[in-house]
This record gives sequence, structure tokens and C-alpha cells, in this order.
Amino acid sequence: MPRWIAGVSGMGAILLVGTLALSAPEKDPLKPRVPADQMEEAKKLSTSLFKDAKQASADIVKEGKVLYDGKGTCFNCHGKSGKGDGPAGAMLDPVPRDLTNCEFQKKRTDGELFWVIKNGSPGTGMVALMPGSVNEEEAWKIIAYVRSLCKS
Repeated sequence: MPRWIAGVSGMGAILLVGTLALSAPEKDPLKPRVPADQMEEAKKLSTSLFKDAKQASADIVKEGKVLYDGKGTCFNCHGKSGKGDGPAGAMLDPVPRDLTNCEFQKKRTDGELFWVIKNGSPGTGMVALMPGSVNEEEAWKIIAYVRSLCKS
């Protein structure tokens, strides 16, 4: 490898590490992302795939992980493990949600999570994923996977 390429790669790594070092934990991890005037309706959203995403079958959770890591591109911001530490997330302010935060998981309903996947998250870097990236059924499967990230 030419010496200048190695130097550029090293500088890129330094810049990436510097960017990651600047990102901080989410300021208010329990704050709802659904606008107040739409919250009641969002909380009512549901699917026939499961009654409660925390109780979804292992197959649905597995399909949700495949979508999270692939077609949904969630890992880019939320990270492979869901901690909000994805490579693109390091550049966002506020930083992406830590989906492993069990307090956040307890506070937000499945319907609210679906609303955010469908509409994006106002005031954040979270864009609407429907209908461009995922369909309704796929969004619910991603939610089932996200719910599996709370381990307590």
C-alpha cells in the first residue's frame, strides 16, 4: 500500500475516533418522540403479529434482527447492539436512542415505536422508514427485535 494511503487511512481513523469521542449519551432518554397531539392515537397502534412485542415469537424477533441489520438500516445509527453507537449516529445531535435502555423500553409503547418508524422522530436524525425502507409488517418485526434488547 502506498504510504500516502496509509496516512490518509490513519487520519480517517483519528477523525472517526474523535467524532465518536464527541458523542455523548442521550440527554433525555425517556422523552417521547411522538408529538403530544398524536400520542393517544399512537399508543393505540397494534399488529396481528403479536399482542405485545415483548412476547413475540423467537422467529419474529429473529426476522426483526435481520431487518434491523439489513433493509431497515437501523444499525447505522443505533449500532449493532442497539446502544445508539452506530457509525452514522456519532454525527447526530441528539445522538440516537440507546434501545437497550430498559427504562426507555418500559416507558414507550409498541405503538409509539411504530409511529416513530413510520413518521420519523421530530427534532432528531431519525427519518421515516415507511414506506421507503420497510413495510408495516417489517416495522413491527423490528419492534419485536428492539424489545428483545432490554435484558432485565
